[in-house]
Amino acid sequence: MNETVTRVYAEIDLDAVRENVRALRERAPRSQLMAVVKANAYGHGAVECARAAQQAGATWLGTATPDEALALRAAGVEGRIMCWLWTPGGPWRQAVEADLDVSVSGMWALDEVREAARAAGRTARVQLKADTGLGRNGCQPADWEDLVGAAVAAQAEGTVQVTGIWSHFACADEPGHPSIRLQLDAFREMLAHAEKEGIDPEVRHMANSPATLTLPESHFDLVRPGLAVYGVSPAPELGTPAQLGLRPAMTLKASLALVKTVPAGHGVSYGHHYVTGAETTLALVPAGYADGIPRHASGRGPVLVGGRIRQVAGRVAMDQFVVDLEGDEARAGDEAVLFGDAERGEPTAEDWAQAAQTIAYEIVTRIGGRVPRVYLGG
Repeated sequence: MNETVTRVYAEIDLDAVRENVRALRERAPRSQLMAVVKANAYGHGAVECARAAQQAGATWLGTATPDEALALRAAGVEGRIMCWLWTPGGPWRQAVEADLDVSVSGMWALDEVREAARAAGRTARVQLKADTGLGRNGCQPADWEDLVGAAVAAQAEGTVQVTGIWSHFACADEPGHPSIRLQLDAFREMLAHAEKEGIDPEVRHMANSPATLTLPESHFDLVRPGLAVYGVSPAPELGTPAQLGLRPAMTLKASLALVKTVPAGHGVSYGHHYVTGAETTLALVPAGYADGIPRHASGRGPVLVGGRIRQVAGRVAMDQFVVDLEGDEARAGDEAVLFGDAERGEPTAEDWAQAAQTIAYEIVTRIGGRVPRVYLGG
């Protein structure tokens, strides 16, 4: 491992990604699986994780932005790729030429993809998104008849092929929430209308990670897990990764930059929000919020050093933070594990999420570009 990598680095276990995809496929044995690799595969590395997921049987890949999907194609990733977050003037023609599935939520998007298909001289693969109650992207039920009618007309002229009908849950991570049943009913109604009008999609899909794990009636033709692919529980209420049959793929490690003895009453980091109660040893971890370590976890974030889990002492700074070893010995170069797998006795992404009062999705996704990814199981 070179000098650059020893400061702070994320080990990504691609065998864990493969195992998680297989475990998720077992939860939905009659459905295809789309591995969502948006946001650099939730911080894990899009190209590497996409390939690992495909090796484990994922037949689709999903990204948010078209640029993410086009980058996968540029890296040589083949197979079905869907992207869903579009704005006017987006790279529609490039997407059509790259044989991507593009999501359409409104008439403006359908008009733009039809124009791009004509320019490319190809049929665009389009998936219609229904807003069944999440209230973000997607077509409202009141506008669905018009959008479906226009899509049927576009199919008749040969500019588009409607390959999918899909939606997204608002509260699938809260089993029993009344919105789940309402959204499923709305999706079935909107799907039935599209099929009555002559659309025969390749895939119908709605299930995200929590629905894949807990809601079999939502699996339809395809499940669409994201965070669970990387072995992190989508909600603590659903269980730990081990309880869900998953294994965390990312372990965030750093090498101690300095260990020193300081007297009682010594302030630590900006603002002196931590002051030593007695003579002690302080260890400097060379990672900070520029690397994605949440400043909101100051004073609370757990770190494994020397066989014991300790907390961040004082504020997380841009490039570094401190842990109090309480007199224990350590040396510069010793390993610190910020998060990894609880089954190995390490802090977890969920532990950091609770320390920062956020969700585990944000913890892994925010690990920045200056943190090298070191791939295992490649």
